[in-house]
Amino acid sequence: MNETASLRARAEIDLDALRANVRALRARAGGAQLMAVVKSDAYGHGAVPCARAALEAGATWLGTATPQEALALREAGLGGRVMCWLWTPGGPWREAIEADIDVSVSGMWALREVVAAATEAGIPARIQLKADTGLGRNGCQPADWPELVAAARGAEDAGTVRITGLWSHFACADEPGHPSIAAQLAVFRDMVAHAEKEGVDPEVRHMANSPATLTIPEAHFDLVRTGIAMYGISPSPELGTPADFGLRPVMTLVASIALVKQVPAGHGISYGHHYTTSAETTLGLVPVGYADGIPRHASGRAPVLVGGVTRRIAGRVAMDQFVVDLDGDEIEAGSEAVLFGPGDRGEPSAEDWAQAADTIAYEIVTRIGTRVPRVHLHATPAES
Repeated sequence: MNETASLRARAEIDLDALRANVRALRARAGGAQLMAVVKSDAYGHGAVPCARAALEAGATWLGTATPQEALALREAGLGGRVMCWLWTPGGPWREAIEADIDVSVSGMWALREVVAAATEAGIPARIQLKADTGLGRNGCQPADWPELVAAARGAEDAGTVRITGLWSHFACADEPGHPSIAAQLAVFRDMVAHAEKEGVDPEVRHMANSPATLTIPEAHFDLVRTGIAMYGISPSPELGTPADFGLRPVMTLVASIALVKQVPAGHGISYGHHYTTSAETTLGLVPVGYADGIPRHASGRAPVLVGGVTRRIAGRVAMDQFVVDLDGDEIEAGSEAVLFGPGDRGEPSAEDWAQAADTIAYEIVTRIGTRVPRVHLHATPAES
């Protein structure tokens, strides 16, 4: 048995699939550049190898949420354009500036801090002004936009910043026809027009996330930001399956059956005995649990492929393990339990798990914990 096969569990990451997804998304983006979003460890897939594979496939930007994520990419030797957007007061502005990272600015406090850091570093900061066009999270409100733009332009004239981008984010791009989509686009165009009238000459204007990249071509502007779609997962079942968009799931989650045993009828399974065997049967122990990111909400519902047959979790998911009822089948310890993947072997998808846990597929892949090693397949020497 090889080392990979002997692992308690593993998340196989198909980098060839990721590269193909990036190429498919670039084709949908038309003339717009593509930012590969690798926040949260590339949605659980491994930030550095996924970032390298995305750049190989034609992505021209990398996107992260936190500055620490962006700095880690630089520390790994990744060049090119990197942007990060989730800042808090006192963040590592100078380190980001010195690492040649584009930083997002949503309000006056952030502009003041980045200007001070750039002055201290003696290097102009590359900043992107974020507009809140209706999402109501980060970003500058339209009423405050003129003040922010004027101050940023003043800093640009003073040589402490370069305004490289104007951007925003959709609230409901994964809901086709939602009225907020057109409304947000209109607000963004107005806010961009105001900034450009005041002398801002951005390299990129961008608003499209994965669902907008797939279904709202008028939102592509100069750059699209693809996150979940790059990993081969549809942003929403209402939009279509991954195959509908020419995408392939990148992650396959596999565990090794730890124990198989026979039990009599009426045997309770796991905490609370929410499942009781209806007849004499065999049980298989799968050695992953909510400490590994397996959602407890999926107890008794989520599908698992064992021995070529789709089974359901029997009883509650525990911290380190769960049980499947093998219906009397003779499965050997060490056999594979495939929790989700692209479906080549008939295994469930991350979307199947999302439905079982009343959540979204984003959460299913992103929450897989660090106890589960990532095995990157089809890596180039630089990605290994």
